[in-house]
Amino acid sequence: MITKVTGFIVSTVNFRDTSLVLNLFTKEYGLIGIMAKGVKRMNHPLRALTQKFTYGIFHIYYKEGKLSLLKDIDVLDTFSYLHEDITRIGYLNYITELVTQVYKESENEKLFDLFLEVVFKMNEGLDPLVLTNILEIKCLPLLGVGILLDECVKCGNTTSIVTIDGDKGGFICKNCYQNEKLVSIKSIQLIRMYYYVDVKNIQKLEIKKEQKEEINSFLETYYNRYTGLYLKSKEFLEKLKDL
Repeated sequence: MITKVTGFIVSTVNFRDTSLVLNLFTKEYGLIGIMAKGVKRMNHPLRALTQKFTYGIFHIYYKEGKLSLLKDIDVLDTFSYLHEDITRIGYLNYITELVTQVYKESENEKLFDLFLEVVFKMNEGLDPLVLTNILEIKCLPLLGVGILLDECVKCGNTTSIVTIDGDKGGFICKNCYQNEKLVSIKSIQLIRMYYYVDVKNIQKLEIKKEQKEEINSFLETYYNRYTGLYLKSKEFLEKLKDL
């Protein structure tokens, strides 16, 4: 019996000379593996459709806990705008690896829709760094290391917040402040906004470079300090900064 699943190809693995195993993030079953027999042949009708980052409806013979078998694909989107630029591809690759790892830890059913909403907004031309940071903040609770957004991490004070520190784990008030790097009040406000915003309702992102850098630096430190995730695609993003 053929089952239809809505999915996004997060990676592919060569299998023998002519086939691929597709690692698919699906709305219905989470992460699953699919055998795509013969699709590497030049004349195979699904050859161009079984590339990484393809989003579509996959017609499969579903086998729970085993490799399913691909029958056909109805492509919904190839995100062509993202493929036109190496930086945008870098961000797409990073958030794909991120949600794959977060799903393995949490198996949260809402993660698929959140991920696709971010990809759609990137493909519309919205700032990929800001969207990536929004996704990163929203993923933290799923990893069990969410940021305290309303109080000082040292004393619990809910007023007079003066900075945020990745190593210390969140907001710091003026009474507890020692020698942590100061960030702008606007960046502190934006971090709260990033967590609560509904991605699909975002129409534009106009954030100053300084604030983007402060937030991204905080999140890089926080992820390194508290999540235990190692994402190879993050290294590529870092190299792009030097280009």
